[in-house]
Order: sequence, then structure tokens, then C-alpha cells
Amino acid sequence: MYQTLLTDLQDGTFIITINRPDKLNALNKDVIEELGQAINEVYNNEAIKTVILTGAGEKGFVAGADISEFTALDAAGGAALAKKGQDHVFDKIENCPKPVIAAVNGFALGGGCELAMSCHFRVAAENAKFGQPEVNLGLIPGYGGTQRLTQLIGKGKAMELMMTADMIGAEEAKSLGLVNHVFPLQDLMAETKKIAQKIQTKAPIAISQIIASINEAAKGETNGFANEIKRFGLCFSTSDMKEGTTAFLEKRKASFVGK
Repeated sequence: MYQTLLTDLQDGTFIITINRPDKLNALNKDVIEELGQAINEVYNNEAIKTVILTGAGEKGFVAGADISEFTALDAAGGAALAKKGQDHVFDKIENCPKPVIAAVNGFALGGGCELAMSCHFRVAAENAKFGQPEVNLGLIPGYGGTQRLTQLIGKGKAMELMMTADMIGAEEAKSLGLVNHVFPLQDLMAETKKIAQKIQTKAPIAISQIIASINEAAKGETNGFANEIKRFGLCFSTSDMKEGTTAFLEKRKASFVGK
């Protein structure tokens, strides 16, 4: 179905693998197009409960954008490229009502770092490297990097990383709050799947409301508290809430259905 992606649905977890290992999975027009389609599939397929996004091979998650596509662009063309990527892929991932976890296996640079940051959280292999080296090309990040890196690690460190174009390793990324866990490369997918499977045992509607609420908090949404109250109330109208509270009182495991 896809030319640049591999997709696999196992036990409710949809694994999307960017499959251009000879180019370290660099983002080009085709990858952006197909990622947009794959994320639409996530939104529309009820069998998909959680998503893991990763890269093919052992060296690269996504090593950046395909720079050869940049050379013919003017200001309007560059803005259109960034807008299309943000609208069709990056913002769609961030606002996805189902959890999207990045399993970062190697280089996550430029657009690759931005892709990982658009996911709800990140798990990294020990060999992972992160960076926003756009300034080396006379550019800035265009797929939300200036915003999301600042949200995740704070203004001072985001400024330094983007101005110097320095790369950081997995452990430093973890200490900064950019990644949640670091595992040996051979364990990365199994450990990430474990986290996805644990999330799948929770109430799906509540999960989607958590995603929306935390995204607002990260953006400094002024109505965040009021919106949380509304969403808390909304959860009371779900059969999952009745099941969860009943199961708790009956000292048994809840069985959620997403209704």
C-alpha cells in the first residue's frame, strides 16, 4: 500500500516504520504524503488503539529532510512546504486522540527530531542522537521544532541547541526531558510495545481527553483549567467511567470499551 512506509497492526498497536534506510529515512514529499495517509488511517480505524512510529534499520529514526528538494524553493515555496508538513503530519500526530509514541532508533535530526517531538512522548535507543541543525543550512526548523523543543526542554537549552546545531545523545536527551526512557537498541521495540500495551488497558476516551488537555497546557492555553473541568465532566457520561468505578469498588480489573 505504501512506498516509503511499512505498517503493521499487532494487538491494537499500529507500528509505522519509515522505510528509506539507504537515506537514513530522510523525509521527502513522498514520506510526508504517506505519513499523512497513515495518520488518517489511525484516526479512522477503530482497531488501532495505540501507535508506535519508528525508522527502518539500526542507524536512523529520521536523519532530516531531503535537502535536494529545498534548492528550487523561494520564500513562498518554503512556507508552503512547512505548512503542508505541519497541517498534514506534525499537527495531526500531536492532536491525534490515540497515543502516538516515537521509538527513536538512531539519528533524529532536523525534521526527524521534529517528527519525534510531535509524538506524545519519545522512547530512545542508546545510539539515538537528537538535534536541530537547520542553522547550518541558513534555515530554521519549519515543522514545529522551535515551538515543541522549547515546550519540552525549556527556552535556554532550546536556544543553545538550535543556535549551535549541536547533537545530543540519548542520555542527555533523557536528562533534559526530551525522551522518557532509554533502552539498548535490541530491546527498543519490545519495551515500547510494553508501554503501548499498558496504555491500551486504560479508558480510551479518558486517554484522548488527557492528550487534548496536556497539549493545551504545553501551549499555555489560557482556558486550560476550564477545559479540564469540562472534559472531566464529559468522562462522567461514558460507560467506561461507570465500568472503571464499579471495577474499583468490586476490586476487579476494569474492562474498557471506549464508549
